[in-house]
Amino acid sequence: MSENLDKSNINDAGKSNDSEQDLGGAVEGSDEALDKRIKPGSPSPQRVQRPHSSPPRFVTVEELLETAKGVTNMALAHEIAVNGEFRIKPVELPEDSLEKRVKDIVHKAFWDCLSTQLSEDPPTYDHAIKLVGEIKQTLLSFLLPGHTRLRNQITEVLDLDLIKQEAENGALDISKLAEFIIGMMGTLCAPARDEEVKKLKDIKEIVPLFRAIFSVLDLMKVDMANFAVTSIRPHLMQQSVEYERKKFQELLEKQPNSLDFVTQWLEEASDDLMNQKYKNSLPAAGGAAASGDATMLSPVAVQNYAYLKLLKWDHLQRPFPETVLMDQSRFQELQLQLEQLTILGAVLLVTFNMAAPGVSSQADFAEKLKMIVKILLTDMHLPSFHLKDALTTIGEKVCVEVSSCLSLCGFTPFTTDQETVLKGQIQAVASPEDPIRRIMGKLIPWRPTEGTQFKGFRSLKELLWI
Repeated sequence: MSENLDKSNINDAGKSNDSEQDLGGAVEGSDEALDKRIKPGSPSPQRVQRPHSSPPRFVTVEELLETAKGVTNMALAHEIAVNGEFRIKPVELPEDSLEKRVKDIVHKAFWDCLSTQLSEDPPTYDHAIKLVGEIKQTLLSFLLPGHTRLRNQITEVLDLDLIKQEAENGALDISKLAEFIIGMMGTLCAPARDEEVKKLKDIKEIVPLFRAIFSVLDLMKVDMANFAVTSIRPHLMQQSVEYERKKFQELLEKQPNSLDFVTQWLEEASDDLMNQKYKNSLPAAGGAAASGDATMLSPVAVQNYAYLKLLKWDHLQRPFPETVLMDQSRFQELQLQLEQLTILGAVLLVTFNMAAPGVSSQADFAEKLKMIVKILLTDMHLPSFHLKDALTTIGEKVCVEVSSCLSLCGFTPFTTDQETVLKGQIQAVASPEDPIRRIMGKLIPWRPTEGTQFKGFRSLKELLWI
């Protein structure tokens, strides 16, 4: 059919089921783009031995295909609902790929055949009429139910039976049909495509004109699909919770062990909270033990703690819980941001502890120091990033800024020994076992509230969350 249509795999925007399947590729494309920002090495969950809460059940191929389709549709709806920047883009095949070479060969053969038919005397219009039929269906797919006049106009002018009769009688005027098609495309296209449609009028040869028409039509299909995504997003956002709950319930009914990782994840969160509550409720010497009611956990507390555990998840060794698997790349992104904030907070805490009390209270100094450290930690997500080298540079910059601020505030500047100690403490943050880094890693996930304890960390956390 057309060149880019094979790329985007987008059918008629009015067919909801087909659209969901077509958009699935775009969802995978957006995930791949995000994965490039994540450090490589995260294995597939299938590599890890899966726990079984119930015995496995044999399923048919049809059941597997139906389940896969349901999961794909749910992933697509989820992506549209949570990603406001979700857009469909035509897939551009790599120049040296086998798929592109085969596609180019097939398309060249088709257009050469069309050129040969039109060069005959008298011309043969079999292929040309088929192309007009495809163009007709594409134009009709762009129309809304209320576009009755345009629908009648397209149906009347692009009447294939009439066109075949004209071709048989030698009265077919391809240029006139192309002129009508270009005019209708100009009426239906988005404003961003006006320039591409206008360029079609300058092409005089029939075969290049048809190729260009199909190329622009493919872009219009992408525009139409993106318009459909934008239109259904508010509805999906309202219905997404119930929709996903229903889909997971259907999946659980077909495969009773399909949510084992979620069960394990929530049970671990509940056990961790119970252990913490038990330790906190141990009676002091001569005191009474806490009652059973005091250690009861609310579902919301377990859920919140479980989500916090995802920020420290070992993606290399553990499979991700099924109900949040569609957002794994987002949690990896958050995990990287948390790691960056942890390093930033540890560096600021060490610096404020070494500097005079009056210096750490200077808002401009704190903000400037924060920006310097953030800039030097910008590339933490890249495999080529070396934290020790970055912290060495950060130590040098911090010492310069602290000494400058001390001088401006009338305090005694750092001595060489003090600078050496500060640089050493900053470089020690590179170790995950560093006490300051571990403290910041535990505190940062909770944003400061009025009831937050550890008042010494409150102002630091507020600075980090700006």
